[in-house]
Amino acid sequence: MKKNEGTLDRTIRVVAGLVLVGLAASNTLGSWAYIGVVPILTGAFGICPLYSVLGINTCPLSKTD
Repeated sequence: MKKNEGTLDRTIRVVAGLVLVGLAASNTLGSWAYIGVVPILTGAFGICPLYSVLGINTCPLSKTD
């Protein structure tokens, strides 16, 4: 799969995911907040399957990379 997330998009995903997982670990939010693992992984790899389905690409690289 080709990367489809730009740097800002990836950073926001990782930070939001870490916040959610941290809140879940501290028992501030319920265990549902462990869903924050998903944005951490998509941000780390730079690939969002939903973006692929919807044809969204925030990556500044050319579409052939």
